[in-house]
Amino acid sequence: NGIDSKRFFQKEVSSYFPKWIRRVTVKKVGGTVTHVVCNDVATLVYLANQACLTPHIFLSRIDRLDVPDQMVFDLDPQGEDFEPVRSTAQALKKLLDDLELPAYLKTTGSRGLHIVVPLKRSEGFDSVRDFARELAAMLVRQAPHERTLEALKVKRGNRVYIDTNRNAYAQLVAPAFAVRARRGAPVSVPLDWSELQRGTLRSDGVTIRTVFDWLDKVADPWANFGRSRVLLTKARQKLRSPP
Repeated sequence: NGIDSKRFFQKEVSSYFPKWIRRVTVKKVGGTVTHVVCNDVATLVYLANQACLTPHIFLSRIDRLDVPDQMVFDLDPQGEDFEPVRSTAQALKKLLDDLELPAYLKTTGSRGLHIVVPLKRSEGFDSVRDFARELAAMLVRQAPHERTLEALKVKRGNRVYIDTNRNAYAQLVAPAFAVRARRGAPVSVPLDWSELQRGTLRSDGVTIRTVFDWLDKVADPWANFGRSRVLLTKARQKLRSPP
């Protein structure tokens, strides 16, 4: 009933969903969950008609649920100041460049940024998450007054939380072009890295009312995402080799 009404998260496919909607059953601690596989326009429209505002996606594909094809860093600020998010994103981009890993940037549509590394499917979630956390810890050591790995909000202060916990089995993330249930209905949009230099950049700056005008003016900065997939092997070796 809209972004101003009560809302909830739903993962399990409802019993009345039509048979033509594809499903996948995922084993989890405590049982299983049967999810929608939204792989065509008709399914997306059906979910919209169910009042689904923000779809969330796995970081893996249905044929190999335990092997991710992307590594995500969620930069989550605790206040409205965007500068710490900007500088943290720039520092992470430099680190990924040094490790020769591709990095794709998008707004969350909320307050922060997502940085995504496309992966070849070669290792499981635990290994990818451990590596992501290792990189995040390096960023925190660079600026401990500005960044944190502290999961508890009450302990973060005004620091940017670098969340790598999305890189775990059956965890979810809001994808590019998802509408967020926040004031103004902002949209998560892909960005070129040069956009970080723009002083007016806000994570919720593109909304459901302006997104199509925005699309008319920009090229897709994620056009090569699928062709940029990498293994983490060389980056891991480079990170741990002595200078």
